[in-house]
Amino acid sequence: MLKFYNPSSLGRRSDALPGCWDLIACVVVLGILAVFVWGGRQLSAPYQLGQILPLSLDPHNLPKYALFTVLRLFIAMAFALLFTFTIGTLAAKNKRASSLIIPCIDVLQSVPVIGLLSITVVGFIKLFHGSRLGPESAAIFAVFTAQVWNIALSFYQSLRSIPAELKEAADMFHLSAWQRFWRVEVPFSVPGLLWNMMLSMSGSWIFLIASESISVNKQTILLPGMGSYLRLAISQSSITAVVYTILTLFVVILLYDQLFFRPLLSWSKKFTFEHVSQEYVSQSWLTTLLQRSSLLQYVGRCFGTLGDFFVNLPFLKRSQSLKRARNANLNIALTIVWYSVTTVITLGSCWLLAQFIARHIRLTEVLPVLFLGSITALRVILVTLVCSIIWVPIGVWIGLNRRAAKVVQPVAQFLAAFPTNVLFPIVVILILKYQLNVNIWTTPLMLLGTQWYILFNVIAGASALPEDLKQATANFGVKGWQWWRRFVLPGIFPYWVTGTVTAVGNCWNTSVIAEVVSWGATTLTANGLGAYIVKQATLGDFPRVALGMVTMSMYVLLMNRLIWRPLYNVAQGHYKLDQ
Repeated sequence: MLKFYNPSSLGRRSDALPGCWDLIACVVVLGILAVFVWGGRQLSAPYQLGQILPLSLDPHNLPKYALFTVLRLFIAMAFALLFTFTIGTLAAKNKRASSLIIPCIDVLQSVPVIGLLSITVVGFIKLFHGSRLGPESAAIFAVFTAQVWNIALSFYQSLRSIPAELKEAADMFHLSAWQRFWRVEVPFSVPGLLWNMMLSMSGSWIFLIASESISVNKQTILLPGMGSYLRLAISQSSITAVVYTILTLFVVILLYDQLFFRPLLSWSKKFTFEHVSQEYVSQSWLTTLLQRSSLLQYVGRCFGTLGDFFVNLPFLKRSQSLKRARNANLNIALTIVWYSVTTVITLGSCWLLAQFIARHIRLTEVLPVLFLGSITALRVILVTLVCSIIWVPIGVWIGLNRRAAKVVQPVAQFLAAFPTNVLFPIVVILILKYQLNVNIWTTPLMLLGTQWYILFNVIAGASALPEDLKQATANFGVKGWQWWRRFVLPGIFPYWVTGTVTAVGNCWNTSVIAEVVSWGATTLTANGLGAYIVKQATLGDFPRVALGMVTMSMYVLLMNRLIWRPLYNVAQGHYKLDQ
């Protein structure tokens, strides 16, 4: 069950006198707070549409640009967690809500960031008129859409997979729905949730150029940040600036891994159902500081007390032992009303969208767009198959080998965060030099942005395999293909499906970046729906941008309904391992 703070786990006396470690802790904490407060004030500075924000390739500006980018990433992550804990929970616990929320997530995770920015930026600028918060909110919203769907689907899958014995224990202790959520459901979901948070944080770096370069009223707003810096470096063909970007990216990832994710991973070990040796628990210098600073231990106890009070709020502590009898007829009536209203709203929205597109686009233009969608769909399917063949065995090996996970996790996190855009110069140069087919050789760029969703989820699934089943297979001498078929593949199958569903949506989104690659004045364009959306967004043709986004959503929904959703149901019904 969830315990917000456990001083005994730190191995340090809580009544120790203040010393040098407390001084270091004060400097570190106050320094971080000061930097983030200054960065936050810059994000809310006065701004008027048409004003040019200063942007330079001078490497001395990179720390400031990195701070702005990290602030956008973490603000978006906070909203993503809020969405996950509300909408994701509702989808997991209410079948009627799930029938609407999950298809919406399937569609929204495939909607291109460029398309969303084109639609939402005007509204944000009007909402925060005269402030830089307008374009900043649009950029944060774009990053939010790149992060949230993977986290929400992971949390949804975890809530649907809670073992029956945990549910029975919650009933025995008469936990209310609020207490059950924080004491049972969130702790059970924490290990997988953290892996997917790392993945979402890393994957959102790919869309930084789109989110920090916003077009509105035929004007381009370049928000200071690492994405806009990289875009400027690519447009000016500056290899040196690209190298500076990679080095800064490495430092930034190392810092937030040590300050944020590694301490959280160490904390999450308390919520695993198997004993994990401390030899393999993730450590960071911040964890060491927490262990040795009596001041931070005291602050931690204060936050722990507040957390326990939050979980045990008196008015939300009502027991669930007495359940009201459900009226079957009323339940049937509510179900009919719900699906009727949902159907009417969906059909009405589709009709309005179709009318908007039909007023500006001839019917003869639709068929070529559908054909472009089929080309991109073929790329998505091939990329997904290749990623699964390569990364499932590797992910299982990492997940079952804790020593390997300790080494591979930060490396994989850095590679997952490595922006595909940085490879554009290499791709353009190779295609031009060897006269390669653009439609074929830009496809690996889609693979680079997609493979990590499958790898990280397979690692999480292999790590969650029960220790007693591992010992049983070893005792019975189960090896080779039988070991894979009878034990490993059924155990990781739900995680693979969750990762693949998210990977497919991300792959469609990445097609917008991968089908149009640039270096300096040279731009190579592959045939596909992503390239079509980029072209229309650049021209400011919103009806055709809407047509491209609708076409992409239709393909994603069709693939999910025919392939991935049935597989997900099979995973939940036949391949669920109770801990």
